[in-house]
Amino acid sequence: MSLAPALLLTLPWWAAPVALARRLRHTPSLDEVPPDPPVAAPRVSIVLPARDEATHIAACVSSLRASTWPALEIVVVDDHSTDGTGELARAAAAGDPRVRVVSAPDLPADWFGKQWACHTGAREATGDWLLFTDADTRHGSELVARMMAMRARRHADLFSVAGHQAMGTIWEQAVQPSVFTLILGRYGGADQLERATHPRDVVANGQCFLISRAWYDQIGGHVAVRQYVAEDLMLAQRTVLAGGRVSMALGVRHLSTRMYDGLASLMKGWGKNLYAGGRHAMWGGESVRKWLYPLLLLAFPFGIVGPFLGALLGAALGWPMLLTWGVSASLAVLSSFALANVLNRDPAWRVIYAPLGGLVLLFICLKAITRGDQVEWKGREYISH
Repeated sequence: MSLAPALLLTLPWWAAPVALARRLRHTPSLDEVPPDPPVAAPRVSIVLPARDEATHIAACVSSLRASTWPALEIVVVDDHSTDGTGELARAAAAGDPRVRVVSAPDLPADWFGKQWACHTGAREATGDWLLFTDADTRHGSELVARMMAMRARRHADLFSVAGHQAMGTIWEQAVQPSVFTLILGRYGGADQLERATHPRDVVANGQCFLISRAWYDQIGGHVAVRQYVAEDLMLAQRTVLAGGRVSMALGVRHLSTRMYDGLASLMKGWGKNLYAGGRHAMWGGESVRKWLYPLLLLAFPFGIVGPFLGALLGAALGWPMLLTWGVSASLAVLSSFALANVLNRDPAWRVIYAPLGGLVLLFICLKAITRGDQVEWKGREYISH
């Protein structure tokens, strides 16, 4: 019996790691640019929104203060925290005139909290360049200098960095590579972003992105994306819509983020983004996105889990065609996970978590689809546009 048909059916799975490898090869690294700031360095304002970030805020502020960029301003926006985030930020910034901790005004009814805090920080900022970041990030001392240099080299109007993703639990190590593979597979690397002419073909990393004050004001800032859960995605889209250029670089040695600290926060975090935010990355009208996007979203975790199930069933039932398809497609899935782990400077052996990651991601997607545009985050309920 020829097994060629079974192998041919695995080509879509093998296309994924091949495409990922090619795209990563054409994505620059911040290590390629010099770490020294220019003599006449423009003023950069770092805007750091924080709501109930007592676990992270002190370490984040300390890492920002270590920056080598000479003309630096740090604006921390305490977004009505109840865990002492504001006080911890002030203590971490004590004696440093570059750092200001401000309190966000009351949240308007038609705003998401993060966007309101970013908008508040942008109004307080005095820099020619705005760098928005999250409290769960840690910045290397050369990050700002390298970002400014790479942004200039790539001629980008909105520039973000894909840093190291810190993952402490098996749940994070299983799910995070699959999500990042999905995002990279959809958008590609820097070359694809820079060549994009349609807004739906660009994305930005809200954990750390840079934009000039002029461009920020031109695209409407966070006011224009105040009701979208994926505000980074929408800011990137508005930049291209206005004729600007979006780009990204790898910075795993210069930026680290611990997005979630376990299964519960991981499911809640991705649950709010994958459907309500991700559907804006899809082509077509509103009705097409409403009915087709859920199917496409579910296809990804099924594509991870299916080959492993096929291999098990093929072996158990003695069906060589199914076994061949399952084994070959499973190896392709493992190859994609290996690339994601190597990119993140993690051990390649973590690919063994791929089936678990697919199952958890499937549950996250199902739950996100049932919630639809309803989003809950840090004690607040929203309806995402």
